[in-house]
Formats: sequence, structure tokens, C-alpha cells
Amino acid sequence: MREDPMTFLSIDLNALAYNYHFFKSQVKKQTKVLAVIKAFAYGHEAVAIAKRLEKEKVAYFAVAYTQEGVNLRKAGITIPILVLHPQKVDVQNCIDFQLEPNIYSFKILKVFQKFFQKVEIEQFPIHLKFNTGLNRLGFSEDDIPDLLSNFNSNTTCRIVSVFSHLVASEDLKERNFTLNQIQAYKNILEKIQKKIKYPFIKHLTNTSGTLNYPEAHFDMVRIGIGLYGYANNPKWTGQLKNVGKFQSVISQIYSVKKGESIGYNRAFIAKKETISATIPIGHADGIPRTWGNGKGFVRIAEQKAPILGNVCMDMIMVDVTGIDCKEGDRVIIFDTQKTLEELAKNTGTISYELLTAISQRVPRIIVDK
Repeated sequence: MREDPMTFLSIDLNALAYNYHFFKSQVKKQTKVLAVIKAFAYGHEAVAIAKRLEKEKVAYFAVAYTQEGVNLRKAGITIPILVLHPQKVDVQNCIDFQLEPNIYSFKILKVFQKFFQKVEIEQFPIHLKFNTGLNRLGFSEDDIPDLLSNFNSNTTCRIVSVFSHLVASEDLKERNFTLNQIQAYKNILEKIQKKIKYPFIKHLTNTSGTLNYPEAHFDMVRIGIGLYGYANNPKWTGQLKNVGKFQSVISQIYSVKKGESIGYNRAFIAKKETISATIPIGHADGIPRTWGNGKGFVRIAEQKAPILGNVCMDMIMVDVTGIDCKEGDRVIIFDTQKTLEELAKNTGTISYELLTAISQRVPRIIVDK
């Protein structure tokens, strides 16, 4: 009989598969799906997520940094992996582990091409990133002539895809901006296609873009947060399943008298007799200090228990006055999208940050029934 750890994140791979097929249903049969599994699969467990999605026939993976791709290859993942932000020190690992770098500047292009020439590599698969408004990474449309000249004279690389990234696809108030981005991307494609005669993949939309702008699906869509159950819109999120369930237990229960304090800096002073439960989870586990002093909460016996005082490194104290509970009882930090998004709203952040902040010291339990 398995005994679960006190604090853990359970990961439902069947919910993951459900979400993946939901997005597949939103695109044409021939449109590929790229699964973004950077940042430990948005705080979940990258290898388990990747293995299940590979089984579900996802076309591509994307990671932020090369080491994330190396870890997937060492775990046996074989489908193509796009590295979104490679660095100059990453060329050898890209070669050794068959990782496909995103080339976003002439500087990084020259680094990779110089290394490929040195080791006599031809036609190494790369991806080209264009900036259409995010102003973070990418070539500009004005760079296209020099880029095309480079590829005409240098055969070390082969363009696998040309892509860009939407700025505010979840915000319909920015619809005009997004439509302008889509048009800018089309202009870039038109110029490149005139000179590059072989086919390459075209992709632009993230989770929200895929749902809100079907006209921009092109050859492939990139799904990140949506795989884990979040779509930046209650309408769409309601059609997805939550993948991660974060929970702990009650370590100890205190009866705190009126006038007594709880936690560091006496941030909470009891105005009446208060029953406090100590939970073995803190900001080192991914519970930010911004959750303290009643902004964050957990659920015990189906009831909200607000956090009392400051969040400690390894513990929080919550108000269980009036809640029928005892030491050892299960505590839910979040188990639904609604709960996590409420916590995010209360503390002025977004679901992405809360998910990816879950510490790697929190055990992951894979559920795959």
C-alpha cells in the first residue's frame, strides 16, 4: 500500500491527454500541435508529461533552454524538440542531443553556423523567430534580405520553421493589435517564401491565440498553459481539466488566545480566541509571501482556511476556527482551476507564476489510471 508524502503535487496524465485532444479538436486535421513543456512543464513534471504526450502523437515539443531538452532526450523522448532560447554555449548539446535551436539574432546565427562549419555539419535544422510586437526576441522584417542572403551562401543550416509570438491574444480589447501582428507575420512569410523554395512550418498562436484566432493557426499551433487546464478565459478553461492537485496535511493545531500573535514579526494578533493549524509548506515550496495575512488560503474539510500572519520558509499557519479538523487531516492548496485563479487574483499575479513556482522539493505523484 502506497503512503503518500505529507506534501505533494499529484499530476493527472489522463486530464493532460484530455486537454491535448481538446486542442486537437480546435484545429484542422493537418494542423500540427506543438506542446510547450518548459519550466518543468509549467511546474508539473516534464518527463512524465512528455512521455504521455508523445504517446498521444503530439508533433513537437518546445522548451525554453537547452538543458531542458537534454533532460528529455536522456529520458527517452524522440520527437523533435525546439529550444526557444538557446545560448552560444549550447551548440554542442544541440548537435549531440538532436535539439533544434530557435535562431533569433544574427549574433546567435553566426555562433551556430561557425560551429557547424568547424565540425562539417550540413543542413542542421533550425527555426527562425521574428518579432512582430512583443519586442523580446527575434529578427525584424527589415532583416529578411540579409537573412536570405546568408542562407543562400551558407548551407550549414536548414530552416524548419518560421514563427512569431502574439502579445495579447487573450485580451480581446487588444484585438486590433493582434490582427496587426497576424498581418505582419503574413508579410514576413510572403517575403521568405519567395526566396526559400523548400517547405517550412509556419506557427504563430499560443493557447489563447489558438482559441481566439482560428484564422492564424497556419501549419502548427503552440499549446502551453492550456495543456495543464488553463486558457485565460472562463469560457475555455471550463472546457479543460485541471492536471495538477497540490496538497499537504495539518502538522499541529494551536489554540491562540486573544491578544497573542502568530508567526514572524507578530503579523497576526488574535482579536478573539483563534484555532490555528500549522501546514508543512512555505515559500520554499512555492507558497509566496504575498499569500500571507489572509490573502491566500487553503481548503480543509471543504472549507476555506485563510493564512494567518506571514508565510514562513517551510510552514504556513491557517485559521481553522469553526472547522472540524484534526492533526494529520488532508489540506488542499489547489485542486481546481477556479481555486488557483482566485489565489492568483487575490495576490496580484497569474496562474502561470503560481504553477511554475512550485518547488522541485515538492514530490510529484503521477496519476495514470
